[in-house]
Amino acid sequence: MSSTPDTPTPIWRDDRFWKAVFQIAVLAGVIGLLSVFFSNLNDNLNRTGLQFSFDFLAKSASFSIGETPIPYSPSDSYQKAIVVGVINTLRVVLVGFVLTTVLGIFAGVVSFSDNWLLCKLSLLYVEVVRNTPLLLQLMFWYFPIFLSLPPPQTPVQWPGPIFLSKTGIYVPWPTITPMFWLWLLALIGVVIAAIALWQWRRSRQVERAESGLPQLVGLIILGIIALGMVTIAFNWQAPQVSRPGQFEGGLRLSLEYTALLVGLVVYTGAFIAEIVRAGIQAVSRGQWEAARSLGLSSGQVMRLVVFPQALRVIIPPLNSQYMNLAKNSSLALAIGYPDLFSVASTSLNQTGRPLEMFIILMSIYLTLNLIISLVMNQLNRMVQVKER
Repeated sequence: MSSTPDTPTPIWRDDRFWKAVFQIAVLAGVIGLLSVFFSNLNDNLNRTGLQFSFDFLAKSASFSIGETPIPYSPSDSYQKAIVVGVINTLRVVLVGFVLTTVLGIFAGVVSFSDNWLLCKLSLLYVEVVRNTPLLLQLMFWYFPIFLSLPPPQTPVQWPGPIFLSKTGIYVPWPTITPMFWLWLLALIGVVIAAIALWQWRRSRQVERAESGLPQLVGLIILGIIALGMVTIAFNWQAPQVSRPGQFEGGLRLSLEYTALLVGLVVYTGAFIAEIVRAGIQAVSRGQWEAARSLGLSSGQVMRLVVFPQALRVIIPPLNSQYMNLAKNSSLALAIGYPDLFSVASTSLNQTGRPLEMFIILMSIYLTLNLIISLVMNQLNRMVQVKER
């Protein structure tokens, strides 16, 4: 029996051809639509005597900013004012990531506690905060809570050298010198060594059923070294009352910054608590029972068996919550904190360049969220099951 020679498929019957044609048509349509928009925009700008340009960024901003982590004066350019706004936003976002993760994991794990009071308090916190608008919560933290603090002449002192008054929150802070950065690098090295040692101990315990005692001793020694660096080498300065109403030393946190940070942490932490709870519930009951049958305590079951598996479910939605926190920081304008959106709004009103300013704003927030997504995707790959 002779074989029939293969006949080429006509191009108009090839699915790949029509898919490519469809994508090219959609791309041409988008480019055409954007061309119409930009043509209309140019006509409107020319009619008002303006031109699309970013030259205004080099001009003097002529407005002051309440909080400036870097040296800034009204004579500086709009470009530097935007940089100050970006730094102020990052101050809230980066600290917020850490605090909201701690709060969310704690509230999510506590919801499985056998303690009735803790379990119900976690449920009440999640339900109340998740169902209340964030803007309303920011107003609540700023106006009735932080603005009700006593005047600076009669500050409230918390246990330890922490003072609260209408002028701000004063907390201990390390003395920033060149040696501080060297000690900080050394501390990061100790933390990395501790993580590597911890993973080594886990692998020894799982693969060879060893006690891991030598590694545990090493972890304790590293912990003592790290504690010594933090408490002694960092040269902490505690705030002290120099004169009535005035403080020296330490770090001052403005009421606007503190209210924004607390509001974002409490709000986002409730959503992360639900994500953690759902992730833990996704672990099959057999894993709990198998771990308990080995004689592990409840804390060891959660820490060694359940939570590592729950991370595979927790991290993807956690990425969305981190991005939401970064975007929600733009609500700082409502309570007067000079974040990126607040500085850009003032620059927009002064320069009359809404298009350029919104392009800058969108580019910065897009870059920030893409970086968050990239880091979280890498973390997600690390915790996923490696299949052969």
